[in-house]
Amino acid sequence: MFKLKEHKTDVRTEIIAGFTTFMTMAYILIVNPQILSNTGMDKGALFTATALSAAVATLVMAFHANYPFALAPGMGLNAFFAFTVVLGMKYSWEVALAAILIEGIIFIILSVTPVREAIVNAIPKSIKHAVSVGIGLFIAFIGARSAGLVVNSEATGVTLGNLKSPEVILAIIGLIITGYLLAKGVKGALLIGILITTVLGIPLKVTPMPSSIISAPPSLSPILFKFDFSKVFTGEFLVVMFTFLFVDMFDTIGTLVGVASKADMLDESGKLPRARQALLADAIGTTFGAIVGTSTVTTYVESAAGVAEGGRTGLTALTVAVLMLLSLLFAPILTIVPAAATAPALIIIGLFMLSPIFKIDFEDYTEAIPAFLTIIMMPFTYSIAEGLVFGIVSYVVLKLISGKTKDISVTMYILAILFILKSIL
Repeated sequence: MFKLKEHKTDVRTEIIAGFTTFMTMAYILIVNPQILSNTGMDKGALFTATALSAAVATLVMAFHANYPFALAPGMGLNAFFAFTVVLGMKYSWEVALAAILIEGIIFIILSVTPVREAIVNAIPKSIKHAVSVGIGLFIAFIGARSAGLVVNSEATGVTLGNLKSPEVILAIIGLIITGYLLAKGVKGALLIGILITTVLGIPLKVTPMPSSIISAPPSLSPILFKFDFSKVFTGEFLVVMFTFLFVDMFDTIGTLVGVASKADMLDESGKLPRARQALLADAIGTTFGAIVGTSTVTTYVESAAGVAEGGRTGLTALTVAVLMLLSLLFAPILTIVPAAATAPALIIIGLFMLSPIFKIDFEDYTEAIPAFLTIIMMPFTYSIAEGLVFGIVSYVVLKLISGKTKDISVTMYILAILFILKSIL
């Protein structure tokens, strides 16, 4: 089924790769409920929704696309859901979930057509590599803010937090512990680091005591099918849905090409084979995720850890999906983890995602400047999509005025025009 011999791998290698990927991304089971609960959503229900949506989407990736990629609610996208749409734009989380459901269905339709695949393949390799780096900086910034290591400042925008606070002290200790585990080559260093830091947070009164170790999964009822369709035909709902559609489209594409770039799975022309099948997996994951009550599901860059262990097929993804389902039994422990314990993992993940920067041609400024803008505008604007917009528009403009029009595809022209229109209208 997974064509193991054709991909020069075996069952043992694929299963070990799956365990490795799961260990490096299992933090999302802790972090996603942490972020989305800021909107008032039930944290326990969010834990169950996170695990279920990750398992379903990863199963589709395994059997339909036969890639060793795992999926789960996306970092950055969950922050956009909580901090921009709900807390910033003041929409209820029920309205936001309804918007995700509709855009997920639209994406399923687009994914069975050549549209999304064409967009993925049209983005230049330099921008694809830059997206991975930009996402890394963005996630690291989210981690630093969640721990209080970086805080708001009226004078400078951001500034250093209170280094004497228990949360910041715990986050710094966690960063040291996680760094040590990584330096020693310990598998699952991120998850182990989170768990150790969580335990250390108990005497600091940052971590509450768990009620038990194993239990039945928390009920989904507080967030299951909790859609607010009352505003579907209003202008404000269309704004929310279009915003999700836009951010999801380019965050997902950005993350997918970032994973493929880091895992060296792009072909010689920079295209991703079976991109349509991979995109359909995240479209189905997003739709299912909305139903069970979580933000947009996307491909995880941590999948590259499994690839590094030899994972080459969907059997790796299948292993991850099974482990996600088994993790549902450990909700009492995983749901008490404080933000200060997950922050070090987010900062380290930012480091992991920097390596594709070496593949960017910094001698050609028509390649380097768009890549640089893509990287820095993601954390500066608190948006993966906006970073991609700056990268694509600047790429087209610089290539055009430099006379390098042969480097610009028709799809890139269309994207640049649409992005410019979106910004001025």
